[in-house]
Amino acid sequence: MTAPRTLTLTSLPSLVPLMARGALLSPLKRPRPDAEVPGTRLALPGLRVSQAHLAAYERVCAFPTGRAELPVTYPHVVAFPAAMRLMSERAFPLPLLGLVHTSIGITQRRSLSVEETYELAVRVEGLRGHRRGTEAVVRTELRSGEELVWESTSTYLARHRTSGGGAPEQADPYEPLPALREWALSGDLGRRYGAASRDRNPIHLHPLTARVFGFPRAIAHGMWTVARCLAEFGAAGPVQVQARFKAPVLLPSTVTYAAKETAFELRAAGSGRVHLGGEVSALG
Repeated sequence: MTAPRTLTLTSLPSLVPLMARGALLSPLKRPRPDAEVPGTRLALPGLRVSQAHLAAYERVCAFPTGRAELPVTYPHVVAFPAAMRLMSERAFPLPLLGLVHTSIGITQRRSLSVEETYELAVRVEGLRGHRRGTEAVVRTELRSGEELVWESTSTYLARHRTSGGGAPEQADPYEPLPALREWALSGDLGRRYGAASRDRNPIHLHPLTARVFGFPRAIAHGMWTVARCLAEFGAAGPVQVQARFKAPVLLPSTVTYAAKETAFELRAAGSGRVHLGGEVSALG
Protein backbone atom coordinates (compact mmCIF):
# COMPACT_ATOMS: atom_id res chain seq x y z
CA MET A 1 0.00 0.00 0.00
CA THR A 2 1.30 3.44 -0.91
CA ALA A 3 1.75 6.16 1.73
CA PRO A 4 -1.66 7.65 2.58
CA ARG A 5 -2.55 11.09 1.35
CA THR A 6 -5.56 13.08 2.53
CA LEU A 7 -8.04 14.47 0.05
CA THR A 8 -10.44 16.96 1.62
CA LEU A 9 -14.04 16.86 0.39
CA THR A 10 -16.39 19.83 0.43
CA SER A 11 -19.46 17.59 0.29
CA LEU A 12 -20.36 13.93 0.02
CA PRO A 13 -20.50 12.61 -3.56
CA SER A 14 -23.61 11.32 -5.27
CA LEU A 15 -23.82 7.52 -5.28
CA VAL A 16 -25.42 7.00 -8.70
CA PRO A 17 -22.45 8.11 -10.87
CA LEU A 18 -20.03 6.31 -8.53
CA MET A 19 -21.93 3.05 -8.94
CA ALA A 20 -22.05 3.53 -12.71
CA ARG A 21 -18.29 4.17 -12.88
CA GLY A 22 -17.58 1.18 -10.66
CA ALA A 23 -19.77 -1.04 -12.83
CA LEU A 24 -18.02 0.05 -16.02
CA LEU A 25 -14.56 -0.57 -14.55
CA SER A 26 -15.41 -3.92 -12.91
CA PRO A 27 -14.73 -6.16 -15.96
CA LEU A 28 -11.20 -4.71 -16.19
CA LYS A 29 -10.17 -5.79 -12.68
CA ARG A 30 -8.53 -9.05 -11.62
CA PRO A 31 -8.73 -9.27 -7.82
CA ARG A 32 -5.91 -10.76 -5.76
CA PRO A 33 -4.95 -10.27 -2.10
CA ASP A 34 -1.44 -8.94 -2.86
CA ALA A 35 -2.65 -6.11 -5.10
CA GLU A 36 -1.85 -2.53 -4.14
CA VAL A 37 -4.68 -0.39 -2.81
CA PRO A 38 -4.99 3.37 -3.30
CA GLY A 39 -3.39 5.30 -0.47
CA THR A 40 -6.09 7.96 -0.35
CA ARG A 41 -7.80 9.10 2.83
CA LEU A 42 -10.99 11.03 2.11
CA ALA A 43 -11.89 13.59 4.78
CA LEU A 44 -15.00 15.71 5.14
CA PRO A 45 -14.68 18.42 7.81
CA GLY A 46 -17.54 20.53 9.12
CA LEU A 47 -20.10 17.72 8.91
CA ARG A 48 -23.49 18.55 10.41
CA VAL A 49 -26.35 16.10 10.75
CA SER A 50 -29.34 16.61 8.46
CA GLN A 51 -32.41 16.34 10.68
CA ALA A 52 -34.60 15.22 7.78
CA HIS A 53 -32.16 12.52 6.69
CA LEU A 54 -31.69 11.31 10.27
CA ALA A 55 -35.45 11.12 10.89
CA ALA A 56 -36.03 9.11 7.70
CA TYR A 57 -33.25 6.71 8.67
CA GLU A 58 -34.58 6.31 12.22
CA ARG A 59 -38.08 5.55 10.98
CA VAL A 60 -37.12 2.84 8.49
CA CYS A 61 -34.79 1.13 11.02
CA ALA A 62 -37.22 1.50 13.98
CA PHE A 63 -34.88 3.64 16.07
CA PRO A 64 -36.66 6.09 18.39
CA THR A 65 -37.10 9.43 16.63
CA GLY A 66 -36.47 12.90 17.99
CA ARG A 67 -33.64 11.87 20.32
CA ALA A 68 -30.55 14.01 20.90
CA GLU A 69 -28.29 10.98 20.31
CA LEU A 70 -27.33 9.49 16.95
CA PRO A 71 -28.02 5.78 16.33
CA VAL A 72 -24.83 3.75 16.53
CA THR A 73 -25.00 2.73 12.84
CA TYR A 74 -25.81 6.19 11.49
CA PRO A 75 -22.20 7.37 10.84
CA HIS A 76 -21.68 4.37 8.54
CA VAL A 77 -24.63 5.44 6.40
CA VAL A 78 -23.36 9.02 6.20
CA ALA A 79 -19.86 7.82 5.25
CA PHE A 80 -21.00 5.27 2.66
CA PRO A 81 -20.76 7.62 -0.37
CA ALA A 82 -17.14 8.43 0.52
CA ALA A 83 -16.33 4.73 0.81
CA MET A 84 -18.02 4.13 -2.54
CA ARG A 85 -15.89 6.85 -4.12
CA LEU A 86 -12.74 4.98 -3.05
CA MET A 87 -14.05 1.58 -4.17
CA SER A 88 -15.24 2.87 -7.55
CA GLU A 89 -11.83 4.31 -8.49
CA ARG A 90 -9.74 2.76 -11.23
CA ALA A 91 -6.91 2.27 -8.71
CA PHE A 92 -9.09 0.15 -6.38
CA PRO A 93 -8.19 -3.44 -7.37
CA LEU A 94 -11.47 -5.22 -6.66
CA PRO A 95 -14.50 -5.07 -9.01
CA LEU A 96 -17.38 -3.12 -7.52
CA LEU A 97 -19.94 -5.36 -9.22
CA GLY A 98 -20.55 -8.38 -7.03
CA LEU A 99 -18.68 -6.97 -4.04
CA VAL A 100 -20.30 -8.39 -0.86
CA HIS A 101 -20.33 -6.69 2.54
CA THR A 102 -19.25 -9.53 4.86
CA SER A 103 -18.75 -7.89 8.27
CA ILE A 104 -18.67 -4.67 10.23
CA GLY A 105 -17.12 -3.78 13.56
CA ILE A 106 -18.08 -0.51 15.28
CA THR A 107 -16.53 1.19 18.29
CA GLN A 108 -18.51 4.16 19.63
CA ARG A 109 -16.52 5.83 22.42
CA ARG A 110 -19.34 8.02 23.71
CA SER A 111 -22.84 9.16 22.86
CA LEU A 112 -22.92 11.24 19.66
CA SER A 113 -24.92 14.44 19.82
CA VAL A 114 -27.14 15.44 16.93
CA GLU A 115 -25.97 19.05 17.42
CA GLU A 116 -22.20 18.49 17.13
CA THR A 117 -19.98 19.24 14.15
CA TYR A 118 -17.84 16.31 13.05
CA GLU A 119 -15.01 15.39 10.70
CA LEU A 120 -15.56 12.20 8.74
CA ALA A 121 -12.67 10.22 7.22
CA VAL A 122 -12.59 7.03 5.14
CA ARG A 123 -9.71 4.96 3.78
CA VAL A 124 -9.01 1.48 2.43
CA GLU A 125 -6.68 -0.15 4.96
CA GLY A 126 -5.69 -3.04 2.76
CA LEU A 127 -6.61 -6.41 1.25
CA ARG A 128 -6.55 -9.89 2.73
CA GLY A 129 -7.07 -13.38 1.43
CA HIS A 130 -10.35 -15.16 2.02
CA ARG A 131 -11.23 -18.79 1.30
CA ARG A 132 -13.67 -17.54 -1.36
CA GLY A 133 -11.61 -14.70 -2.82
CA THR A 134 -10.19 -11.38 -1.62
CA GLU A 135 -11.51 -9.00 1.02
CA ALA A 136 -10.98 -5.25 1.20
CA VAL A 137 -10.80 -3.69 4.66
CA VAL A 138 -12.37 -0.21 4.80
CA ARG A 139 -11.92 1.99 7.86
CA THR A 140 -14.18 4.92 8.77
CA GLU A 141 -13.51 7.44 11.53
CA LEU A 142 -15.62 10.20 13.05
CA ARG A 143 -14.01 12.98 15.07
CA SER A 144 -15.34 15.83 17.13
CA GLY A 145 -12.50 18.32 17.14
CA GLU A 146 -9.41 16.21 17.87
CA GLU A 147 -11.41 13.51 19.66
CA LEU A 148 -11.98 10.18 17.91
CA VAL A 149 -15.57 9.42 18.93
CA TRP A 150 -16.61 6.66 16.51
CA GLU A 151 -14.82 4.24 14.18
CA SER A 152 -15.71 1.21 12.10
CA THR A 153 -14.03 -1.47 10.04
CA SER A 154 -15.97 -3.09 7.21
CA THR A 155 -14.90 -5.99 5.02
CA TYR A 156 -16.03 -6.38 1.42
CA LEU A 157 -15.49 -9.65 -0.46
CA ALA A 158 -14.74 -10.08 -4.16
CA ARG A 159 -15.36 -13.74 -4.98
CA HIS A 160 -12.91 -15.51 -7.27
CA ARG A 161 -10.99 -18.76 -7.55
CA THR A 162 -8.36 -19.25 -4.85
CA SER A 163 -5.57 -21.69 -4.12
CA GLY A 164 -7.23 -22.70 -0.86
CA GLY A 165 -5.70 -20.05 1.42
CA GLY A 166 -7.52 -17.86 3.89
CA ALA A 167 -9.39 -18.72 7.04
CA PRO A 168 -10.91 -22.24 7.15
CA GLU A 169 -14.60 -22.89 7.61
CA GLN A 170 -15.66 -22.91 11.25
CA ALA A 171 -17.10 -26.27 12.31
CA ASP A 172 -18.19 -25.28 15.83
CA PRO A 173 -21.65 -26.53 16.87
CA TYR A 174 -24.40 -23.97 16.37
CA GLU A 175 -26.72 -23.15 19.28
CA PRO A 176 -29.67 -20.95 18.24
CA LEU A 177 -30.27 -17.92 20.44
CA PRO A 178 -33.71 -17.56 22.08
CA ALA A 179 -36.29 -16.11 19.68
CA LEU A 180 -37.76 -12.81 20.87
CA ARG A 181 -39.57 -11.22 17.92
CA GLU A 182 -40.84 -11.97 14.42
CA TRP A 183 -40.78 -9.28 11.77
CA ALA A 184 -42.71 -9.41 8.50
CA LEU A 185 -40.57 -7.60 5.93
CA SER A 186 -42.40 -6.02 3.01
CA GLY A 187 -41.30 -6.21 -0.61
CA ASP A 188 -40.59 -2.48 -0.74
CA LEU A 189 -38.22 -2.46 2.26
CA GLY A 190 -35.16 -2.18 0.01
CA ARG A 191 -36.63 0.85 -1.76
CA ARG A 192 -37.59 2.51 1.53
CA TYR A 193 -34.21 1.93 3.14
CA GLY A 194 -32.47 2.90 -0.11
CA ALA A 195 -34.28 6.24 -0.07
CA ALA A 196 -33.26 6.87 3.54
CA SER A 197 -29.67 5.63 3.24
CA ARG A 198 -29.05 6.75 -0.37
CA ASP A 199 -27.82 3.19 -1.14
CA ARG A 200 -29.88 2.34 -4.21
CA ASN A 201 -28.03 -0.78 -5.30
CA PRO A 202 -30.33 -2.55 -7.81
CA ILE A 203 -30.16 -5.86 -5.92
CA HIS A 204 -32.25 -4.23 -3.18
CA LEU A 205 -34.86 -2.43 -5.24
CA HIS A 206 -36.91 -4.74 -7.48
CA PRO A 207 -37.12 -8.47 -8.32
CA LEU A 208 -36.21 -7.81 -11.96
CA THR A 209 -33.03 -5.88 -11.16
CA ALA A 210 -32.08 -8.38 -8.44
CA ARG A 211 -32.37 -11.30 -10.89
CA VAL A 212 -29.67 -9.74 -13.06
CA PHE A 213 -27.27 -10.43 -10.18
CA GLY A 214 -28.50 -13.94 -9.46
CA PHE A 215 -31.10 -13.33 -6.74
CA PRO A 216 -34.66 -14.65 -7.17
CA ARG A 217 -36.09 -11.55 -5.45
CA ALA A 218 -34.80 -8.25 -4.08
CA ILE A 219 -32.76 -8.59 -0.90
CA ALA A 220 -32.66 -6.42 2.21
CA HIS A 221 -29.63 -4.21 2.80
CA GLY A 222 -27.22 -5.85 5.19
CA MET A 223 -26.83 -2.60 7.12
CA TRP A 224 -30.59 -2.42 7.58
CA THR A 225 -30.52 -5.84 9.26
CA VAL A 226 -27.75 -4.67 11.62
CA ALA A 227 -29.49 -1.39 12.39
CA ARG A 228 -32.88 -3.05 12.98
CA CYS A 229 -31.34 -5.57 15.39
CA LEU A 230 -29.42 -2.88 17.27
CA ALA A 231 -32.57 -0.75 17.53
CA GLU A 232 -34.33 -3.73 19.13
CA PHE A 233 -31.29 -4.49 21.30
CA GLY A 234 -31.18 -0.89 22.51
CA ALA A 235 -27.47 -0.39 21.76
CA ALA A 236 -26.42 3.14 22.72
CA GLY A 237 -23.71 5.16 24.44
CA PRO A 238 -20.12 3.90 24.64
CA VAL A 239 -20.46 0.56 22.91
CA GLN A 240 -18.70 -1.96 20.69
CA VAL A 241 -20.52 -3.90 17.98
CA GLN A 242 -19.36 -6.77 15.80
CA ALA A 243 -21.67 -8.17 13.10
CA ARG A 244 -21.20 -10.80 10.39
CA PHE A 245 -23.43 -11.10 7.33
CA LYS A 246 -24.10 -14.79 6.66
CA ALA A 247 -26.95 -15.04 4.13
CA PRO A 248 -29.13 -12.56 2.20
CA VAL A 249 -32.67 -11.75 3.35
CA LEU A 250 -35.08 -12.11 0.44
CA LEU A 251 -37.98 -9.65 0.23
CA PRO A 252 -40.74 -10.09 1.17
CA SER A 253 -40.10 -12.54 4.00
CA THR A 254 -40.56 -13.13 7.71
CA VAL A 255 -37.51 -13.16 9.98
CA THR A 256 -36.88 -13.98 13.62
CA TYR A 257 -34.90 -11.69 15.89
CA ALA A 258 -33.10 -13.61 18.63
CA ALA A 259 -30.83 -12.43 21.43
CA LYS A 260 -29.24 -13.50 24.68
CA GLU A 261 -26.95 -11.43 26.91
CA THR A 262 -24.49 -9.73 24.53
CA ALA A 263 -25.31 -11.79 21.40
CA PHE A 264 -27.98 -11.26 18.73
CA GLU A 265 -28.93 -12.84 15.43
CA LEU A 266 -31.48 -12.66 12.65
CA ARG A 267 -32.88 -15.93 11.28
CA ALA A 268 -35.32 -16.93 8.59
CA ALA A 269 -38.64 -17.80 10.20
CA GLY A 270 -39.43 -21.43 9.56
CA SER A 271 -36.10 -22.69 8.19
CA GLY A 272 -33.95 -21.10 10.88
CA ARG A 273 -31.28 -20.10 8.38
CA VAL A 274 -29.04 -17.48 9.99
CA HIS A 275 -28.84 -14.21 8.07
CA LEU A 276 -26.84 -12.17 10.58
CA GLY A 277 -24.96 -12.77 13.80
CA GLY A 278 -23.34 -10.32 16.16
CA GLU A 279 -22.33 -9.15 19.60
CA VAL A 280 -22.77 -5.91 21.53
CA SER A 281 -20.62 -4.96 24.50
CA ALA A 282 -20.52 -1.81 26.62
CA LEU A 283 -17.23 0.06 26.77
CA GLY A 284 -16.01 0.56 30.32
